[in-house]
Amino acid sequence: MPTSIRLPEEIEQRLTHLAQATGRTKAFYIREAVLEHLDDLEDMYLAEQRLEDLRAGRSRTFTLDEVERELGLAD
Repeated sequence: MPTSIRLPEEIEQRLTHLAQATGRTKAFYIREAVLEHLDDLEDMYLAEQRLEDLRAGRSRTFTLDEVERELGLAD
């Protein structure tokens, strides 16, 4: 499903200039920007959720020794 966005005029002008200078479409650069940063945004959201769960006591951490023992890797 197509998505539309409104950009500040300064960003719109920069995007237009870049598209004209390179012969690519503005949509190409918008798509590239989203793809470039979407993984980072998803990772940040997941990390924030995990930290919230940890602080609320809904999750816990494990030491390296605990993980090694559980996996049978302890010396």
